[in-house]
Amino acid sequence: MAGTVPAAVPAGKRGTSPSPAAAEKTWVKWTFISLAGLVLLWLIVLPLVTVLSEALKKGWEVYIAALSDPDALSALRLTLLVAAIAVPLNSIFGVIAAWTITKFRFKGKNLLITLLDLPFAVSPVIGGLIFVLIFGRQGWFGPWLESHDIKIIFAVPGIVLATLFVTFPFVAKELIPLMEDQGTKEEEAAVTLGAKGWQIFWRVTLPNIKWGLLYGIILCNARAMGEFGAVSVVSGHIRGETNTLPLHVEILYNEYQFSASFAVASLLLLLAVITLLLKNWFTRKNAH
Repeated sequence: MAGTVPAAVPAGKRGTSPSPAAAEKTWVKWTFISLAGLVLLWLIVLPLVTVLSEALKKGWEVYIAALSDPDALSALRLTLLVAAIAVPLNSIFGVIAAWTITKFRFKGKNLLITLLDLPFAVSPVIGGLIFVLIFGRQGWFGPWLESHDIKIIFAVPGIVLATLFVTFPFVAKELIPLMEDQGTKEEEAAVTLGAKGWQIFWRVTLPNIKWGLLYGIILCNARAMGEFGAVSVVSGHIRGETNTLPLHVEILYNEYQFSASFAVASLLLLLAVITLLLKNWFTRKNAH
């Protein structure tokens, strides 16, 4: 009948059927989540579980014996020593480089930014070879170093230099975007109020970049403790003297001491987990 008003749809029935577009979005979303979960499970979770299971395959006694071995303890001490030297030095360099790039205009600025990316582009093995060519016995400074009884290659100084090379961009790369976003207005205001260079840094710049700085330090430390390629070239693989934890794992594995090698690898895994926990904690603190 003309003019008849259609019956009203009950309130509880409205909007109960999702639109085709919404249904497709849900399907796509869960497909990608599932694929990402499978990739993470295959490439990250499964290898970690394998390391732990192989480390404990022969029991706790073998596991503890592998970690308490003098060579393993020496490798752990050297790893921590190298990180304790390289990370603070690269933190200072990173702050200086980020400050220079973001606060000043000068010729060669783009070249400096490019050089910061060099360790990411060059194989760590090549980085180690560079130091061998410079400081090795047949290198540029080799004869002079040998005549003065100074040993860099196949010694701790060479390992520190190689670690410095592969880790020096991390802090700077974290700070440069952060300092660029902040600009220079606060520093300029501090100058107008009579503040000097160090006062500006400690009271204005550092509080603004502290979380980015800590995040860069954590990443730098993780890479320093896990570095293998460059350190392998310059270390000489001397047991109890120039072997870091990654090198010690390789030696044990090549000697078919699989349980011991996985036990030491689990120690590196523990250090990595601690690093990730610290990273997440600092991220949450920064978010608040």
